[in-house]
Amino acid sequence: MLKRILAIALGVLLGSVLAVGMTRLAMTFGFWPMGEINRSAGYLREVIDLVNDEYVEPDKVAIDELTRSAMEGMVDRLDPHSSFLPARDYTNLQEEMNNEFGGIGVQVEFRNDRVVVIAPITGTPGARAGILRGDEIIEVDGESMIGATMNHVVSTLRGKPGTSVDIVFNRPSSDELVKVNVTREVIQVESVRLVRMLPEGIGYVQVTQFSERTGDEFAAALDLLRSQGMQGLVIDLRNNPGGLLSQAAAVAEPFFDRGELIVYTQGRRPDDREELRARGTARRVQVPVAVLINAGSASAAEIVAGALKDTQRAVLVGERSFGKGSVQSIFRLRNGEGLRLTTARYFTPGGEVIHGRGVSPDVELVMTPAEDRKVALQAARDDMDDPAAFAERFGFEPIADRQLDAAVAVLRAANLVGGREVLASAAGNTPTS
Repeated sequence: MLKRILAIALGVLLGSVLAVGMTRLAMTFGFWPMGEINRSAGYLREVIDLVNDEYVEPDKVAIDELTRSAMEGMVDRLDPHSSFLPARDYTNLQEEMNNEFGGIGVQVEFRNDRVVVIAPITGTPGARAGILRGDEIIEVDGESMIGATMNHVVSTLRGKPGTSVDIVFNRPSSDELVKVNVTREVIQVESVRLVRMLPEGIGYVQVTQFSERTGDEFAAALDLLRSQGMQGLVIDLRNNPGGLLSQAAAVAEPFFDRGELIVYTQGRRPDDREELRARGTARRVQVPVAVLINAGSASAAEIVAGALKDTQRAVLVGERSFGKGSVQSIFRLRNGEGLRLTTARYFTPGGEVIHGRGVSPDVELVMTPAEDRKVALQAARDDMDDPAAFAERFGFEPIADRQLDAAVAVLRAANLVGGREVLASAAGNTPTS
């Protein structure tokens, strides 16, 4: 209740964090005149003083807690991706970006007042437990998560490796409640997986997310496939929830010449445009390329897909991507706390908006929810190569990956007939010199 009162009272602030020593940040943004900032800060203090003096339960009105509640309320109002980060959450975020933390291994998004699974991370307890894209988190260890912030849900899911957590999901695809028990592990995410050679010299690489080591892992995968005589390449970005912008650029660079535009971001001012261009340090990929995307491909995954599509370096196969094309900057505050704030939007080299729209495939092939679940589980359990044992363990025999098959068919045609022209035809584009 206190958070709601404070959030309403702070509506005029729109995101100013002056009350906790962030005057400098607000001035940097340059949006409000100093007189308005001071008046708003004074109003904030009046509300905190009033609550502190008059609220019936004095043990709930410590100044520090009121201030944090105010910050959390005002920032959460901005958009689903901006949030105030208490010290524990800020530390968790740093661990996640370093690719090592204790948890169950799912990426989540705040959508329609619910925390929703974007995608389980391949090879983690969450994926093995059968958690699916689109599952809505309803309850964790008996505590209702309805109305909870995304930060609180993530903090509750994480914990000491070896401990277990009970989770109740609403599964919209089947309109049922699903309860799972998951044992937490140290999540050391290998972001580039399943590097292998398919028949007829077609290489395959699955990129599960974009973290600090992704660019190096992807470069090593390309070197391996080249050494095996790669004649075409499939990059699988399905259910990839995104990650670091720098690593998206690193993965895209091998397909671009030095100086070519990969992606640009645009903030609220005309001069806030920032461009990421290829550095030309990677060996250029010259073989035909297909990229697999689906509704679980988000953020950095959409940057790579959009860049390769716009510049006709690859054909996109699958389903329209998620549509998360905003930039979140992380600011470190005092006391080990932080602020995650949306500061810009992503645009493809051709100026296409990603946020709210996603990236459309050149070859659309939509799989059913059941197919999608089975294919994702097969990828997560690539260690089980005996179909009978797989069927006994999971209750179904491995199925064909129709999206992958379609991508391979495009690449085979390109290799047989004339690479770039065939790819351009599949994408519905006219090749350029």
